[in-house]
Amino acid sequence: MNDLFDIKGKKAIVTGGSRGLGKGMAQGLHNAGVEIVIMGTNENVMSVAKEMSTIEAPVHGIVANFKDKERIFKAFDEAMEILGNLDILVNNAGTQIRHPSVEFPLEDWETVLNVNLTATFILCKLAAGVMLEKQYGKIINIASLLSFSGGLNVPAYAASKGGVVQLTKALSNEWAVRGINVNAIAPGYMDTDNLTALISDPVRNLQILGRIPAGRYGVPEDMVGALRFLSSKASDYVSGTVITVDGGWMGR
Repeated sequence: MNDLFDIKGKKAIVTGGSRGLGKGMAQGLHNAGVEIVIMGTNENVMSVAKEMSTIEAPVHGIVANFKDKERIFKAFDEAMEILGNLDILVNNAGTQIRHPSVEFPLEDWETVLNVNLTATFILCKLAAGVMLEKQYGKIINIASLLSFSGGLNVPAYAASKGGVVQLTKALSNEWAVRGINVNAIAPGYMDTDNLTALISDPVRNLQILGRIPAGRYGVPEDMVGALRFLSSKASDYVSGTVITVDGGWMGR
């Protein structure tokens, strides 16, 4: 049974891995003995990688710009030069911009779609180029509760995360028979920097907590179980699905 979840010695890329959920997931893979490249948007990713890295499971940092298609290709090439192979891709990098829809600037729409959806597709495509050769790979895309609902004043984010789920299914349809499992994790309300404003609002805070059956916000460590499952042989017959890690929110 332990062998089903054993991913020691595997090689992974985690985008947006320098803080929040991405850092927590990178740490979870590292603790399991995976060599990781974490990609982040500023130099902080280098210090995070250095602090996390060990001889048994090295962690490397790469500065990437997920709004720039050419920079995404370059970052992936750098990662492959470091790792030499790739078993696991975690597409976590994302951004959020809020405006009432009637006022939503097209520039902001394009930024959110480029980072959350286009960059995810590009990295899936590049990773598959490596994984298809050996008929094995695990791709985990990070979706959202807004993959299922529309939210408020976040049309670009909702559209992008809905797109992530549909992209996950589409790629699974093509690649599952060729040894690549493509799945998604949809986190619920997580106690990270992105949620600071909501947690600080006494009205919204109570409204949100009141709907979460678990009675608390999630933390990055809550993502690790689902991630380890989807990264291991235990999920070899799981493909094209979305696992919600939300304390029961979707079931309420």
